[in-house]
Parts: sequence; C-alpha cells; structure tokens
Amino acid sequence: MKIAVVGATGLVGTVMLKVLEERNFPLTELIPVASEKSVGKEISFKGKKFAVVNMETAIAMRPDIALFSAGGGTSLEYAPRFAEAGTTVIDNSSAWRMDPSKKLVVPEVNGHVLSIDDKIIANPNCSTIQMVVALKPLHDKYRIKRVVVSTYQSVTGTGVKAVEQMMNERKGITDGPMAYAYPIDLNVIPQIDVFTENGYTKEEMKMILETRKIMGDDSIRVTATTVRIPVMGGHSESVNIEFENDYDVAEVRDILTKTPGVIVVDDIANLKYPMPMDAHEKDEVFVGRIRRDESMPNTLNMWIVADNLRKGAATNTVQIAEYLVSKELI
Repeated sequence: MKIAVVGATGLVGTVMLKVLEERNFPLTELIPVASEKSVGKEISFKGKKFAVVNMETAIAMRPDIALFSAGGGTSLEYAPRFAEAGTTVIDNSSAWRMDPSKKLVVPEVNGHVLSIDDKIIANPNCSTIQMVVALKPLHDKYRIKRVVVSTYQSVTGTGVKAVEQMMNERKGITDGPMAYAYPIDLNVIPQIDVFTENGYTKEEMKMILETRKIMGDDSIRVTATTVRIPVMGGHSESVNIEFENDYDVAEVRDILTKTPGVIVVDDIANLKYPMPMDAHEKDEVFVGRIRRDESMPNTLNMWIVADNLRKGAATNTVQIAEYLVSKELI
C-alpha cells in the first residue's frame, strides 16, 4: 500500500502525516510530495526519514492512494494525472467538490456512496464537515427543512501566514506578513474567502451547496454567515435547525451521544460546553448548548466545535482512505 501525501510540507499536509502515524494506517511505502523548492527536504514518519519528491516522480511511482492538500490549482492539474496512473486521489481543496461526477464524502455520513470506480474523491470544506456529522442523524430522525449557521473560524483555516499575523500582532510587530486585509487579534472579520455576486462569500456558498450534496437532499435550505476570529484550536458554529417533525430535546441528546464521531458536552449547570481549546488536536465533533428555539416550532439550537485541521481536513481525508481500504475499494 503506497501512499502519497501531496503538499506534505504544508499546514494540513503535516497534520495528515501525523494522523496517518497516529491511526497506524496500513501503508508499506510513504511518498511525501511538495513543490520544487521543497524537493530533497526530509520529513520524519514513524521514526524514519523520507525525502520529498516532485509531482512527476510521485506519479511515476504509481501510489495506491494520493492524499492531496496543495490548493485547487494543483489539484485540477495533477489529480487527473494521478488518476490516469491508477491512483485513487482524495483531494482536500475545493477543486472537485461540486463536480457532479465526483463524490463529496464524510465517511460517517455518506461513505456508502463510494465505489471502486471513484478515482478522484473530494474532501468537503472544514466547516461543512463538522456540521453534517451532527446534522445527519437528526435529519434521518426528524427531517431537516432549514439550517441557519454562523461560524466562528480559527486562523489556522487560512494557513501559516495567518497564524504568524495574529501572533505578530500580539507581540506588537506591525511589519510582518498580512494574511488578512485587517488586524485579526482583538478583532472579528465577517469575511472568509471572496464575495460572490449574491453578497455571500465563497465560504458561505460552500457550506450551503456542500451540505445538500453530502446529505443527499437538495430540499434542505441552508443559509450561512462565516466569520474569522482570533483563535487557533478549531472552528465553532452556532446552528439553528428547523425540522419537519417535532422532537424531544432529551432524545436529540441521546441520538447525538450515540452518533459515531460525536461527543456531547452539554452540562450548563456545571458550565460545560464545547470550546475550540477543548477540540484542539482531537478528531471528534463536539456538540453542546442543545436547546429548543422558542421562537419557532420544531426548531433546535446547537453549538458545534471541531479541530479544523484534523476532522475538518486531515483526519477526514485519512478516514476516507481507511474506508476505501476496509471496503476493498482500492
């Protein structure tokens, strides 16, 4: 089992390697891949050193699976070439997510849609992943009509440059690299990605469109506001869900408690609720503040938190690979 990690020296690629090691993924050969400027650098994996190679070398090595985290342009150019060489590509960029010929997968939610013929598989947006993990069991039980979500997203979702900007601002350094148009420390920026013609950002539209595709139900109405905040542990979401059918709050908690990949932290008497610092470096989706919306019938409020670099990116990618191996789809 030869595994290539494309973008191995980047923020998400580094976490992918960590997750592969932690979960003891059954690989026999690791192929770290990065841009030409990183070729020859060594990365450590399970106590061994592996030299970074370029795209052409990796394609020629014909890996069984390639985990991509190198940006949309790179994925559009190279994912088909890996696929032509017989490699199954799991891509973490937005390049293939809404392509009707490609599967968009969160294993706990819709892993069953995968087949041996899928050679390019899309990993969803980080904010979408954590939300649908919590929504799917509730949709199965009560049928979701509408979702209103506001996100509070970590600077790590932007990358190393954003983390550097925030830490520089905390130290009073004003001439460092700027990932955002405004200061992020002691601030909140109500824009993630560029604005589209309808006034929503691309990030907001990703959540709207991807949720329907993953859930397999275009009737679900979704509206989103995505916001960048100065934290590093993970993304948080305030989610308001209108169901077709009424529900019992205790039953909702019970359903979520029994959902694989979800941890319910909802004990307001003891001030227990999910926070990014609790989700940091964890693979689960944390859900709390579960309560009835008293302004609308059949409507629920929840607070959802997850580490955006792990379940929101690297871990979900590796879990797709694990699913493929377990179902003998490779």
